[in-house]
Amino acid sequence: MEKIQHLNRVAFELGPFTVYWYGIIIGTGVLLGWLLAQRESKKLGLGQDTLADLLLWAIPIAIISARIYYVLFEWGYYQKHPSEIIAIWNGGIAIHGAIIGGVITALVFSRKKGISFWKIADIIAPSLILGQAIGRWGNFMNQEAHGGEVSRAFLENLHLPKFIIDQMYINGTYYHPTFLYESTWDFIGFLILLGLRRVPALKRGELFLSYLIWYSIGRFYVEGMRTDSLMLTSSLRIAQIVSLVLIVGGIFLIWYRRSKGYAQHKYTEVGLNK
Repeated sequence: MEKIQHLNRVAFELGPFTVYWYGIIIGTGVLLGWLLAQRESKKLGLGQDTLADLLLWAIPIAIISARIYYVLFEWGYYQKHPSEIIAIWNGGIAIHGAIIGGVITALVFSRKKGISFWKIADIIAPSLILGQAIGRWGNFMNQEAHGGEVSRAFLENLHLPKFIIDQMYINGTYYHPTFLYESTWDFIGFLILLGLRRVPALKRGELFLSYLIWYSIGRFYVEGMRTDSLMLTSSLRIAQIVSLVLIVGGIFLIWYRRSKGYAQHKYTEVGLNK
């Protein structure tokens, strides 16, 4: 049997402080998403200061809401280990919780500033799915968010590099690299969203709704393979339920906004109008 070499989830230590790869990877996703959104906001006339003001609130609120979402659905564990509630460096943040927190923040912010929520959401959408594609590698470093048991031969037949195969060897068993499946799906979605931005007929709000639909389709299928899903009941996975709601809701909103004349502005229009 080949020698297994696991990657250390600790990046480095500075005195009493330990810096984990999980945090570095998440931070990298946020930074790249920020740079991408800044560039697009300038092109569409939103203004860099406006986006900075929003993200100053949205990023921490999204992280907090993502953790709260996860803890609530794992309350049976955390009520017995309350000291671990804030230990996000060990993993355990739910993307759906982050989306909920971020959307609420953007809605409140846009209302107070008199700016179109849909315009802001469209600008940020590619950054969100890019950040998610990168962030899944944090799960990889923590050896979490994996699927069921597989053989080494199965992983080798996927033509994966050795470091991924080795990292999927956990407590004597190889597992599906579902983090990789979702990361790949998200990156493809990122490229699709970049392409959609060039479609002349695209209406304001439809890039963000397309993001929700695409991400949710992939998440629904990948979630069915995972072994660590948050469960509503013994057979209902919360992420799959939320994904179905977002798929149906996204399709409905695109149809409804067009049929009722609410999608009056094109994505490419410059300005802050609602």
